[in-house]
This record gives sequence, structure tokens and C-alpha cells, in this order.
Amino acid sequence: MSTGYQINDQKAVYFLTFTIVDWVDLFTRKIYRDVLIDSFNFCCHEKQLLIFGYVIMSNHVHVIAKADGGITLSDIIRDFKKYTAKKILELIIREPESRREWLLHRFAYNAAQHLRNSRYQVWTHENHAVEIHSRKFFDQRLNYLHQNPVRAGYVSFPEDYVYSSAFEFAKRGDKIKLSDW
Repeated sequence: MSTGYQINDQKAVYFLTFTIVDWVDLFTRKIYRDVLIDSFNFCCHEKQLLIFGYVIMSNHVHVIAKADGGITLSDIIRDFKKYTAKKILELIIREPESRREWLLHRFAYNAAQHLRNSRYQVWTHENHAVEIHSRKFFDQRLNYLHQNPVRAGYVSFPEDYVYSSAFEFAKRGDKIKLSDW
């Protein structure tokens, strides 16, 4: 197990990265992005997760967040990834999906590489957790995640990317309940 990028202070603010195994471009489909949005909102309302910024890219998610209740940040992330993986797999199997066989093969292959997996593995086990220790570092990480869609060539301006807190900060949407730093 990796010793870097771990959540040591369960009450601190963290910059987190959740990645799909093999960098599979799963979130090119709205139906899967919406699973993440719904789950983030559930975690905010029911598990007291505070989200300060986020971006959903095609194969990974960046989020700045902290636990604000009795549930640890590690437990919230575990539950989030477990639920979203299960829901996404259900959708891949049930809904029209041209990549169904390939996706299930990739997820099955990755599950077979680790003893702690069952049949499929959607997310990598790492969260690339980096503790936010200052306002300056917070602003740097927020800018980094907001610039992700610009660097990827999806949009010209961060506030034009719908699946990002930059879009919400520009008062164009309200997908996730965001908290103030």
C-alpha cells in the first residue's frame, strides 16, 4: 500500500483525485456524470461532506472537500466510490452502451489484479489526497481543477464547462451544493 497521499487528518480540507481504472473515458456519457453529481449531493446532505470545488473530467474527478460531521472523510470517500461504482455498473449493463463488453472487460481485468476486489473494479484504490494547509494553496488547487477542461481543450474558459464548480461560481448552475472556504 502506498504511504503518500493519504488522509491523515480526517477533519482537514483535501484536494482529492478519483480516477477510473486504466484511465477509461467513462464520463463522456451524461448518465454516468449524473451518478457522480447525485452521489456528491447525497454525501453533502446526508454525510455532512463539504465540497469547495470540483471538476468531472472524462476519466477522473478532482474535488476539494472535507468531512464536517461524525463520519470520517475516508469513510465518505469509500462509500461514495463503492456506491457510484455499483450504480455505474448497473447502468452499463442495463442501458444502451456501445462499449458495454469492452468496459466490463476492463473493469473485470482490473478486479482480478487485486485480492480485495470482487468481480469488477471501476475506481483505482488511490485518492491522491493532498491536504490543503493555506488559503494560497487552496486557491492554487481550485485554479488547477478549474483549468483542467481548458487544458484538455473542452472549453476556452473554465466557467463554460458545465461539470465544474467554475460553472456554478459564475452563477450558471447549481448541480452540487458548494461550501465557502
